[in-house]
Amino acid sequence: MSTVVAQSLHVFGLRAHVANNIFFFDEQIIIFPSGNYCVKYNMDQKWQKFIPGSDKSQGMLALSISPNRRYLAISEIVQEKPVITIYELSSIPCRKRKVLNNFDFPVQRFISMAFSPDSKYLLAQTSPPESNLVYWLWEKQKVMAIVRTDSQNNAVYQVSFNPQDNTQVCVTGNGMFKLLRFAEGTLKQTNFQRGEPQNFLAHTWVSEDKIIVGTDTGRLFLFESGDQRWETSIMVKEPTSETKNLEKIQESESLIEFPTISSPVPSHEQVILASGHSQLVLPQVFAIAAYSKGFACSAGPGRVLLFEKMEEKDFYRESREIRIPLDPQSNEPSQSDKQDILCMCFSPSEEILIASTSKNQLYSITMSLTEISKGEPAHFEYLMYPLHSASITGLSTCIRKPLIATCSLDRSVRIWNYESNTLELFKEYQEEAYTISLHPSGHFVVVGFADKLRLMNLLIDDIRSFKEYSVRGCRECSFSNGGHLFAAVNGNVIHIFSTTSLENISNLKGHTGKVRSIVWNADDSKLISCGTDSAVYEWNLSSGKRQTECVLKSCSYNCVTVSPDAKIIFAVGSDQTLKEIADSSVLREISAFDVIYTAVVISHSGRMIFVGTSVGTIRAMKYPLPLQKEFNEYQAHAGPITKMSLTFDDQFLLTVAEDGCLFTWKVFDKDGRGIKREREVGFAEEVLVTKTDMEEKAQMMLELKTRVEELKMENEYQLRLKDMNYSEKIKELTDKFLQEMESLKTKNQVLRTEKEKQDVSHREHIEDLLDKQSRELQDLECCNNQKLLLEYEKYQELQLKSQRMQEEYEKQLRDNDETKSQALEELTEFYEAKLQEKTTLLEEAQEDVRQQLREFEETKKQIENDEDQEIQDIKTKYKKKLRDEKESNLRLKGETGIMRKKFSSLQKEIEERTNDIESLKGEQVKLQGVIKSLEKDILGLKREIQERDETIQDKEKRIYDLKKKNQELEKFKFVLDYKIKELKKQIEPRENEIKVMKEQIQEMEAELEHFHKQNTQLELNITELWQKLRATDQEMHRERQKENVSLIKEINELRRELKFTRSQVYDLEAALKLTKKIRPQDVPETVPSEDVCSAAPTMRLNEQEETGRIIEMQRLEIQRLRDQIQEQEQVPGFHPLAGIRLPSLVRSEVDFEVQTN
Repeated sequence: MSTVVAQSLHVFGLRAHVANNIFFFDEQIIIFPSGNYCVKYNMDQKWQKFIPGSDKSQGMLALSISPNRRYLAISEIVQEKPVITIYELSSIPCRKRKVLNNFDFPVQRFISMAFSPDSKYLLAQTSPPESNLVYWLWEKQKVMAIVRTDSQNNAVYQVSFNPQDNTQVCVTGNGMFKLLRFAEGTLKQTNFQRGEPQNFLAHTWVSEDKIIVGTDTGRLFLFESGDQRWETSIMVKEPTSETKNLEKIQESESLIEFPTISSPVPSHEQVILASGHSQLVLPQVFAIAAYSKGFACSAGPGRVLLFEKMEEKDFYRESREIRIPLDPQSNEPSQSDKQDILCMCFSPSEEILIASTSKNQLYSITMSLTEISKGEPAHFEYLMYPLHSASITGLSTCIRKPLIATCSLDRSVRIWNYESNTLELFKEYQEEAYTISLHPSGHFVVVGFADKLRLMNLLIDDIRSFKEYSVRGCRECSFSNGGHLFAAVNGNVIHIFSTTSLENISNLKGHTGKVRSIVWNADDSKLISCGTDSAVYEWNLSSGKRQTECVLKSCSYNCVTVSPDAKIIFAVGSDQTLKEIADSSVLREISAFDVIYTAVVISHSGRMIFVGTSVGTIRAMKYPLPLQKEFNEYQAHAGPITKMSLTFDDQFLLTVAEDGCLFTWKVFDKDGRGIKREREVGFAEEVLVTKTDMEEKAQMMLELKTRVEELKMENEYQLRLKDMNYSEKIKELTDKFLQEMESLKTKNQVLRTEKEKQDVSHREHIEDLLDKQSRELQDLECCNNQKLLLEYEKYQELQLKSQRMQEEYEKQLRDNDETKSQALEELTEFYEAKLQEKTTLLEEAQEDVRQQLREFEETKKQIENDEDQEIQDIKTKYKKKLRDEKESNLRLKGETGIMRKKFSSLQKEIEERTNDIESLKGEQVKLQGVIKSLEKDILGLKREIQERDETIQDKEKRIYDLKKKNQELEKFKFVLDYKIKELKKQIEPRENEIKVMKEQIQEMEAELEHFHKQNTQLELNITELWQKLRATDQEMHRERQKENVSLIKEINELRRELKFTRSQVYDLEAALKLTKKIRPQDVPETVPSEDVCSAAPTMRLNEQEETGRIIEMQRLEIQRLRDQIQEQEQVPGFHPLAGIRLPSLVRSEVDFEVQTN
């Protein structure tokens, strides 16, 4: 481990958002959380002692102290897990008593805790969504009971024990007020909520069965055994624009109005009157603390109300008001008291009330002062000093004075004294302060604000600016070691200013990113800078150019420092290492072990290095840097450390962080000696005062002196007048008293004479009384003697009676004795006879017992022999078994060795299989790429199919037009038929020609049959195609493109064949029509009309039937093909051709009707 040791001395800060963050250990010592510590602070002697948090803690969540003040419970998050640590406060130093970190129930964090009245049990509430209430016997780490307090993910704020009963607990939260009792291993609710649910923020027990509860709407409730007994509301008036001027005049007047106890809710008239001149704002009751007279509660921002119990009733009335005072150092004094009071605590004697606020401040008030200031509100005072309420961004120290300068995002600049541990100066501004640097003399300070860079004087009672520079958002500034220069960063440019001429003497340009840290070397000849651009530059100030540079693109630097001899630069950044840089190259990189270093500082002796981390820890290392994990780590802050600094004498280490706390550490070496540098001159005590202030003070002193002299003259004159008045009064009083003395003397003489007379009369009266008494005594003696004689006679008579009665009783006793002796003799004779019988029986029984004992001994010997034999047999049996087991054990050991070898070989095979799997995954990725390219090709082919479908549609339109023409021709045919009928009447029958025509028709029927066979062949082709489709369906993922192309070709062939069949049918129809037209023309006109008339109807009938039959067959064939195509479309994996349509059946039916007609 490292030989460098840092010991925490003092902390300036508070963590206000830890639940129950302040309480008394005794009358003078308080405990509060700061950073990652709990601090014991003595209010009289001003010392601090620390209770460190757990290692690798991510911050405290809640505290609780036991009623006997022996134990302290701390709820933390350690490595993303909740932990409750219980410390024993009575031991010095405080030691860990128990750590509760193994939970068999779901929990994210513990947000509130409470000890039982006897300090044996601990109550803990978990956060939503679990919201479990856990009842622990913490000494044995035993969960006695667990219950879910809320199932709707509402917030739970506080849990507590009944101060007189271990088994009763109270839980309050959003819409929740529950009283639970521990019985038979469970926590059962004993109350039922009535009315509208309220957001109960805080509660406290005022007696064994009474609880005061406060809400976020300013309402206070008194519950007794779970039932509401009393209610009141707190109303805060916020002044309107008309009354703001009055507020400045009447700052001390209360703006809180309470309704009367008889009517807890304000009446409608009161609301109307109040709203006429102000707005009603409902305050939030964040904290309630009970004491013997009543309770105190927070009543909105910056206000506390004291309630006292009424004597006749069980109600409470408002007695006093306490406010946070206006801060004159604040930039907005009217807003400085607008901070919520989060926690309050009374001292054991109830003499002091302490409060913590949302702005990390601690206030106190002596309760006796509140009683003095009746009528007007009392005011809190700072318990220690004003503290930072936001992240501290700047830290600096000087040489000539023990001062520390800090600035923060709370827009304040504070000057601390690390010797006396006090706040020297404090001032708030309009803008946020990002960086600060203290001049080595301790008289000046340069501060980088959001709007400007300001150079300021540290006066005796003020921080006053005397020069401003237009450098916006300066994040880093630093005085040189000699104090004659200071550097300020503006983005990626470093400006160098002279402290004497206050001019900009140089600008250092070269960084491409924001500069995060700058540091001067010992003789101020060089400046080292680092930034977010992964660069560390060393600048020569005489030339204003870069002397060395080191750029690493993998690291964004956070902080840089330089050794006292300026040869080695130390830098830390985002790559979790500490870099040692010399001559533009990285000499060594020391690992940070999974944390990011945010700050680094080296001692002026060059023997120690301290680094701060992003988790709030500090690491102390000895130089030269160790290669291993050799450092001391201290869990100090509850946030990332922003700045670190060492005092000029290397005695103290100063650290600040985002948690708003400033720590001072004493630095020691391995043997415990302070690493002290000799100081030639002590710390300076001079302070700066402006001439105007001095003149004003001198003028004021002169005025005061003259005023004192005038007052002296006035006092002397007044004294003379008073002396004269008093002397006259004394004379008057002496005369008066003399007269009174004389009158008293005369009165005394008169009283003496009266006393003598009364003494004489008193003596006479006493003598008379004595005579009277003696006479009465004599009379009483005579009477008593007579009474005594009578009583004596009665006594003698009674004595004679008693003697007679005694003789009678003696006779009776003698008679009784005789009868008793006779009865005894008879009984003895009877029982002696019985005894003889029993003795004979006993002797017989003893004989039987002896016989049985002998039998038992024999059986026992036999059994022992048998058992010995059995034991021998069992021993031999088990020895054989043991030998067998040993042999099997040896065999199993051999088998295990073989199995281990097999296991190692299997492991190797598994690794090979994993490698094969990875290679197959790579091939799969490649194949997926090929599939994507093939899908693109398919999309292109689909586009071509769509284009071809469009051409098919055009051709179908043409067919439709031709069909229309066909209909017209049919009409023309009808006309021709009519003419044919007329001609047939004139034509002779020609049966031979009809026979020829019939033969031709038979030939055509044969052709139709041939076409029908072709259709059946097509059906077979379609079934084959169906089988092919199924086969291609299985190979769909591999050859989708080929499948689609083949399907498209075959469907096109089918279409062509269908078209061909249609065209043949149309040709046949056309041939029929032509034959019909031609045959009548060839018939000579000499045929007799009767034969023509007889042959024509039969011929026409046959022709119509044949054409109808042909068309019907064709229609059925087309319908069948349509059904087959629809079935193929319904098959999964079959992709129908877009845009292809077959001729409709309706059209074919129309054609058929036209033909028949």
